[in-house]
Amino acid sequence: MDALKVSAAEFQRNIGRYQDLALTQPVAVTRNGRERTVLISTEEYARLKRRDREVLGLDDFTEDDLAALKASRPPAEAAAFNHELKR
Repeated sequence: MDALKVSAAEFQRNIGRYQDLALTQPVAVTRNGRERTVLISTEEYARLKRRDREVLGLDDFTEDDLAALKASRPPAEAAAFNHELKR
């Protein structure tokens, strides 16, 4: 869904209007013609936060964790996706 674009000055003059619109679509606030911030509903924000993922590096794992990862094997059903691998 494309965001409705509005200048910062327009946003300030009619903040209530844009808060209402943000309940149904993102509102991108621009400054000097560039998008700077986006206003979204709290429901959309909560949905996005639920999708957050933590990225770990190898240093974050114990030796036991790494050994378990090395020993793991995909289930037989995963073979259906082998064609997606670049060889």
